[in-house]
Amino acid sequence: MFAVIETGGKQYRVEKGDVLDVELLPVENRQGEKLSFDRVLMVFGDGGTRVGNPVIPGARVEATLVDEVRAPKVRIFKHKKRKGHRRRNAHRQDHLRVRVESIVV
Repeated sequence: MFAVIETGGKQYRVEKGDVLDVELLPVENRQGEKLSFDRVLMVFGDGGTRVGNPVIPGARVEATLVDEVRAPKVRIFKHKKRKGHRRRNAHRQDHLRVRVESIVV
């Protein structure tokens, strides 16, 4: 059984036991804290496929907070040709690493 959830403006295909990095959520960042994703867009399993319009009412994905991690560094380089203008910058996005515990339909 797998589900497609939406969080942080992105969609993820998840199964029980999956570990994924999602955008920061308003949690207290305690390892082992339970999270629930209620924006379930699609569920595929034993009972067939259920597609939401846009979400499936009553469906949710239960997860456990594993850790707070940072994404790889993204380098930003801006320049203007023939002007000698160069700017260098970088960015690292913060993520929460979660483990999917169950899919409730």
